[in-house]
Formats: sequence, C-alpha cells, structure tokens
Amino acid sequence: MSWPQQPQPPQGQPQYSQRPQYPPPQYRPQYAPPQPQYGYYQQPHEGIVITTAYMPLSWMFAMVKPKIFVNGQEMPTTGWGRTVVPAPPGQYHVHVHTPYFLPSRVGSADHAIVVQPGQWVELEYKVPVWTFSPGSLGPPPQTYNGQTAMMIVSIVAVVLVFAAILALAVTA
Repeated sequence: MSWPQQPQPPQGQPQYSQRPQYPPPQYRPQYAPPQPQYGYYQQPHEGIVITTAYMPLSWMFAMVKPKIFVNGQEMPTTGWGRTVVPAPPGQYHVHVHTPYFLPSRVGSADHAIVVQPGQWVELEYKVPVWTFSPGSLGPPPQTYNGQTAMMIVSIVAVVLVFAAILALAVTA
C-alpha cells in the first residue's frame, strides 16, 4: 500500500518557511507629505508674539486661560505665558480677554499692529487687578490696570472693619 503524495504549492506562491510580502513591492504607494508653509519643515520668519500675565495675588486667574483673537479668529493658547502666532506681513487687529465667572469677560483689550517682512511683533497683555477695568495690551512693558480702584476698595474695606471693631468696643 502506498501513501498519497503531498500536494505541492503552485509555482510563484511563498513557501511556509518564507514570509509573504503584503502588498507586493510594485503596489506600495509612494507617500510624500505635503510641505506646509509653516510647520515642521520650514520655520516662520514673521508673526506676532503675545505674552499674557496676571498679578500673582489674583490667583483665581490661574484656573482660566486668556483668549486671543487675531482678525476675529481665535488662536490656540496653552495658557498664561507666550503665544506665538505665525503671520505673513500685513496689518492685524489683536483682541485679548479673559473668560471669568462674573463678569463673563475680564480685561478686554485691543491693539492694531503691522507685521513687516522678517519681523516678529512683541505684544504684552496684562489682566487688570480690578475685574471691571480694561486689560492692557501693547508693546512691553505693560502695567496692571485697575490698581487705583483696588486700592480704594481695599482702604474702604479696612476702614469699615476698624469702624465696626471700634463700635463694638465702645458699646461693650
């Protein structure tokens, strides 16, 4: 009695000891990523750099991020600090405000700038100390607006507390 022969794979098919190549080399797509104007392949040569800051005593602002708008379009920000906005030469309108609890917008500030070829325009935004004051936006250095209003309110509060303590001491 003879055993049947093992079937042989057709010619051109990979053997079990060989790894098949998928897809075949002639069908592999040739991919070349597009060259963006600004990105990994080419550094921008001009634009706007905005540095945002709040007074450390106003620690509540650490929980929110400022919103930056250039020509009406919101720019992505990572939070407080430097934000780089690549922009070709031209005229731009920059608006910055900070979302807050009450009021919903604090420290709205606007500034018009012109970006020249090969120039980075530095701007600095500082949120006001008194939430009902406007913010300050412009070439650095900028000051914190609303300091006078905050001082007046603080002095009035301290005087009222001392008057209440004095009134309690006199009546006792």
